[in-house]
Amino acid sequence: MSEAARTLEPKRSGSAGRVLSFLEDHGLADGLVHFEQSTKTAQMAADAMGCELGQIVKSLVFVADDRPLLALVAGDRRGDVHAIAALMQATSAAFADAEMVRSATGYAIGGVSPFALPEGLPVFIDESLGRFEVVFPAGGTPSSMVRMSLAQLIEITGGHVAGIAR
Repeated sequence: MSEAARTLEPKRSGSAGRVLSFLEDHGLADGLVHFEQSTKTAQMAADAMGCELGQIVKSLVFVADDRPLLALVAGDRRGDVHAIAALMQATSAAFADAEMVRSATGYAIGGVSPFALPEGLPVFIDESLGRFEVVFPAGGTPSSMVRMSLAQLIEITGGHVAGIAR
């Protein structure tokens, strides 16, 4: 982890507070890391965390036949709209716009966390993340991440592991 990482507790408001409360409820708050620099892109996040690009968990919101879903994709992969559409039994899928991302998840683009999501939002987890024991999803802000095992991510998100990336 880089020296620029901060472990100071964030204010308990908005997205940061929501994620912190969720992580505390699941005994994972110690894994939350805040940075002085942005972790908005997968490469920026990997550089800040000092890990492989593939360990970064991108939280991508797609819309499949007007139904939003969250795809958790390895940082070195791209979401596959055809695979996602097939999993959702939809005729097509596309990236959600900024308004839909916030509406579907409660988070802004760049800080979408896979935690404390609205009830009923489908979550799919890229099977290629299986290459790593430890992964780093977003912490609810464009400068925070969570260190956790892949098994913990699967368990607390209730996500379905599938081939959703290329």
